[in-house]
Amino acid sequence: MACMALYLIGDVQGCDAALSQLLERIGFSPSRDQLVLLGDLVNRGPSSAAVLRRMMALQGSAQCVLGNHDLHTLAVANGVRPPHRSDTLTDLLQAPDSAALLEWLRQQPLALRQHGCLMVHAGVLPAWDADKTLALAGEVQAVLQSTQLAEFLPQLYGNTPAAWQDSLHEIERWRCIVNVLTRLRFCTPDGLMEFNTKEGAGHAPAGYLPWFDVPERRSADHRIAFGHWSTLGWLDRSDVACLDTGCVWGGVLTALELCPDGRWGERVQVANPEAAAPLT
Repeated sequence: MACMALYLIGDVQGCDAALSQLLERIGFSPSRDQLVLLGDLVNRGPSSAAVLRRMMALQGSAQCVLGNHDLHTLAVANGVRPPHRSDTLTDLLQAPDSAALLEWLRQQPLALRQHGCLMVHAGVLPAWDADKTLALAGEVQAVLQSTQLAEFLPQLYGNTPAAWQDSLHEIERWRCIVNVLTRLRFCTPDGLMEFNTKEGAGHAPAGYLPWFDVPERRSADHRIAFGHWSTLGWLDRSDVACLDTGCVWGGVLTALELCPDGRWGERVQVANPEAAAPLT
């Protein structure tokens, strides 16, 4: 009998056909294996509703963390954020089971840990260790799942505070946590964040580094798996792995096995049969 496998998958972004092919390629068995999607399950691809239905059907064997597109979708659905011109959310927002799908989405966490690996959508600040990251993610998860959702979502957006302080409270605290976990790419060694640069690691603004390259970051005792950064693409180091390989933009969808001892295992990739044209 085959042993259980745990697979991490990068940004699906509504590309259910690619996800289906990838699960077939890895021989995923819901009765035996485990699956974690690293955020941005929905938007920009054609089949956001199908991705969420698939994840709901796999409950017990599949988990995810929330990404910036997932939170944007919740804001649009609740009427507190206008759709972006590039959104492809109609199939989800007008689905007969839309309410159930969106309710499932807002119940998901922003960080997970398994086999000694910390999983987030975007990044972790240098001053945060894994335990603190999980605790702060839990604070935001509690708000998303509460009756404060309608008050929280309109205030979610903005680039401030640009640096974490333990004294932050309520909306400024929650916004900062969300920005770290779902938007971070570059920061200074003392944790000042920058959100304008979308290019790869070699394009860091002066004084900034990719968050995972900051010396002596406190999360370095854990492997970290993340997505969000398609211009960075596949990154496979002993300490970090980026699994956003641009599936929705004509790249590939990537699954990475996480071994029980915390090592990275097999990598499997599939082309996306429904890739969108790059934005202009």
